[in-house]
Amino acid sequence: MEIGSLVAVVIALVIVLFVIVTLAKAVRIVPQARAGIVERLGRYSRTLNPGLSLLVPYIDRLKPLVDMREQVVSFPPSSVITQDNLVVNIDSVIYFQVTDPKAAMYEIASPITGIEQLTVTTLRNVIGGMDLEQTLTSRESINNALRGVLDEATGKWGIRVNRVELKAIDPPASVQESMEKQMRAEREKRAAILTAEGFKQSQILTAEGEKTSAILRAEGDAQSQILRAEGEAQAIQKVFDAIHAGGADDQVLAYQYLQALPSIANGTANKVWVVPAELSKAMENLGSAFTRNDAPKG
Repeated sequence: MEIGSLVAVVIALVIVLFVIVTLAKAVRIVPQARAGIVERLGRYSRTLNPGLSLLVPYIDRLKPLVDMREQVVSFPPSSVITQDNLVVNIDSVIYFQVTDPKAAMYEIASPITGIEQLTVTTLRNVIGGMDLEQTLTSRESINNALRGVLDEATGKWGIRVNRVELKAIDPPASVQESMEKQMRAEREKRAAILTAEGFKQSQILTAEGEKTSAILRAEGDAQSQILRAEGEAQAIQKVFDAIHAGGADDQVLAYQYLQALPSIANGTANKVWVVPAELSKAMENLGSAFTRNDAPKG
């Protein structure tokens, strides 16, 4: 009786365990941005969307979940020969996204490997029709050509290529050295041009400054002479007014002229004296006056 009870307990435990396992196999939770492929008896049955789903235990089988997010794959450098027979190493990055989980699961065994090989082949075809200079300056067109070919080829795999980027295009070492020398010469040329232009501008500014200074100096001298002449004219006018106001006659004027003669004679540039006729007559009258004063009185 005890053995029978023990067997019943074991059977009950087995049944409970079987039920638990069955329920675990029947219930599946698919996370967000994932997709599940269900096979029934080895054949495709349906695609599970994110959320809770029920399967038929022991009949349905859930394949590994497919990531529906955009993925980034960086491929190792690949050697490509240009049209002018130079070998360049190109690093590429692919941004792709699964759009059809069923096709991505059954149409290709290894999508990453397939994309890599297709990228290398397309790069060789595209770069093979360009020389080195075009390769270095046509990165955008190369990216677009790669994206077009990859997107068309991977469409049947349920994959969409969103973007292709070339991280680096490395020419041979000898070409890099020549390019560096050329860039250095170009920089030195630009520096020499800038220096010459700076010196030219400096000379122009200096000349303009000297011109402006000379003009201002000439204007200042002219203004000074004008003011000096105006001052002398005013002084002469005041003297003339004073003489007329004092009623000076010709003899007084002649006397003043005689007193000014020593000052006039001191000038080194005075070689010829011009004596006005009126002043000469006044000096004669002055001389007659002095003669009359010196004559003995009778």
